Amino acid sequence: EVQKLNQQLEEKNGEIQQMINQPPYEKEKEILRLQKSLAERERAQATSDVLCRSLTDEAHQLQRKLASTAEMCQHLAKCLEEKQRKEKGNSDDQILTERSNQVFLLLLYNETSLQALICNLQDENRMLKQKVSHV
Repeated sequence: EVQKLNQQLEEKNGEIQQMINQPPYEKEKEILRLQKSLAERERAQATSDVLCRSLTDEAHQLQRKLASTAEMCQHLAKCLEEKQRKEKGNSDDQILTERSNQVFLLLLYNETSLQALICNLQDENRMLKQKVSHV
């Protein structure tokens, strides 16, 4: 590994020597190229930062929406239980119970989807940060 690093160091030193030996106009062209490249990377970084913030905000909004939906489902489930106690044996209550169960399953599915989305966003954010640190 040390030999590999020494070889890379020698290659970089060779590139530096080659740049030093270039005529001034070639150096200026290289500087301009590097400045353009840096500007492009900074724009890409700014864009990725904006996208990350946007995705994070969206994830928070979805979490709040999920929480309010969960509260509503709990409220509806309590109302349904009270109604079932009052009207035992009524077939309408069975239908409502089935619908409540369907809503509950849908809520669980949405929560799982949201968690998967959050994980994906976190992974993407981590990858973007790695790219930024690499750049």
